[in-house]
Amino acid sequence: MFTGIVTAVGTVREARAEAGGVALAIEAPYPDLELGESVAVDGACLTVNQVGAGWFAVHVVVTSVARTRVDRYAAGRRVNLERALRVGDRLGGHLVQGHVDGVGVIERVADNQDARLLDIRVPAEVAAVSVPLGSISVDGVSLTVNAIPAPGVIQVSLIPFTLQETTLGERAAGDEVHLEGDTVGKYVRALMEERRDQA
Repeated sequence: MFTGIVTAVGTVREARAEAGGVALAIEAPYPDLELGESVAVDGACLTVNQVGAGWFAVHVVVTSVARTRVDRYAAGRRVNLERALRVGDRLGGHLVQGHVDGVGVIERVADNQDARLLDIRVPAEVAAVSVPLGSISVDGVSLTVNAIPAPGVIQVSLIPFTLQETTLGERAAGDEVHLEGDTVGKYVRALMEERRDQA
């Protein structure tokens, strides 16, 4: 479980196809990572399988590759990182599972005084659980849905701190981003669909 509060920005040092999936080695400032630990990489929960001085490695299985853009990562790419929650940690963002629901495409970037607005075209399953002022995770960053400017499009507002401390400040129109819809919304939708099917 995560909160969408990015704790570091890492850099991919190696990305290669491996056993049907993708192997990533990532430079990161975490001095005490352990084998088997979960780390969210751009919002995708991955398991550490190697640790070195200033880096760690993960294997992204084929099912996760299909729901993300990890197969297009290359050395030098900067990625948002968050270590899994521990009992007693502050829940500063929102409940994030690290299960990417799909890939969105940024349609528009606009500065609005002290904030930057991103309009993102989202998959249908994410649009179905997105409501104004609800939660969404974009590349692992906990954000609030600022508005829904068009069907299938959500807007988020980025504060200066987010622009500086995550990779979202680097995103431009046409870029792809990982999306995780609101966890509570997904459960509510599933329950409503089950009741409808039973009616």
